[in-house]
Amino acid sequence: MTETGDVRQTSEAELREALRSCLGVERFVDEVAQRAPFGSNDELLAAAGPVAASLTAAEVDAALAHHPRIGERMRGEGRAQAFSRSEQSAAESSDEALAAAISAGNEAYEARFDRVFLIRAAGRGRAEILSELTRRLALDDTAELATVASELRDITMLRLATLFPPAPTTTTTTPTEEPTP
Repeated sequence: MTETGDVRQTSEAELREALRSCLGVERFVDEVAQRAPFGSNDELLAAAGPVAASLTAAEVDAALAHHPRIGERMRGEGRAQAFSRSEQSAAESSDEALAAAISAGNEAYEARFDRVFLIRAAGRGRAEILSELTRRLALDDTAELATVASELRDITMLRLATLFPPAPTTTTTTPTEEPTP
């Protein structure tokens, strides 16, 4: 991939590899890549969002194979592994009781839903993650599958925006009128 993070300077092979590192679902990679060339990073992000939001249950399961348990380090050296390490770094803590509670929650979740617990860890602390894990254990299968799919979409879009940053938003201000004496 280009150093600039500009999708207009990215080959199809580089784009596909980048998409795969953001979401390991081949339909996602294919459908987004088929819409190339993109005129801007914003166009890429706009095209990727709806596809990432349309995952089937089987695709959710396939994507989860690329995510470590919360609190566990991702092994390997690829871009997807680097994303996982970075996303979970903020959630790391030396609080052994909290780490043990998350570990126990992961086990309970896997026993309940037969899949790894997935949450957008970026920007969340371990206490918040544990609280969400506890809340989600009470969901029914359908609601939890929808929640996992939503979390995958959020993670995908954060990763994609890291690789291909959107254009900065500019705000225009209108001058304020001075009161007349």
